Amino acid sequence: MSLYFYQTDIGQIGIREQAGSITQLYFAGDQVPAACTLSETPVQREAARQLSSYLAGSLAEFTLPLAPAGTVFMQQVWTRLCEIPYGTTASYQDIAVKIGKPQAARAVGLANHRNPIPIFIPCHRVIGANGSLTGYRGGLDLKQRLLALEQGRIVERSDYIGK
Repeated sequence: MSLYFYQTDIGQIGIREQAGSITQLYFAGDQVPAACTLSETPVQREAARQLSSYLAGSLAEFTLPLAPAGTVFMQQVWTRLCEIPYGTTASYQDIAVKIGKPQAARAVGLANHRNPIPIFIPCHRVIGANGSLTGYRGGLDLKQRLLALEQGRIVERSDYIGK
């Protein structure tokens, strides 16, 4: 496992790669495993390039090899998250219905919370059924900033950096 850190418009981001695929994204303050080798691979460099382009508003869809570890149910949820179009949102209930388990909105929320590759797997696009912003590992300020970016609204850097 290789881990490398990049300075971005949203702070320091760690990107972990294993066997040619992105397996984890770390925000500042996240616990990182000691077993990782601190080195940069071409896949990580490309992930950082695409992330930078996304944050600049010039990339709407990531084309990266992703390999998040999780249960079959989590994988189903994460696959559906990747199908939420750029600039739009879906509720936990919407995702539960899409995976054929309409009673599983809470379980979808847990899978969303355990997404190891936020942003690349766009869990920030999932909101409450009433339209409210709900939890995000990177913080609600960052979630709001990412949604605003995708919807063409401007959020001042001071509104989200360092929170």
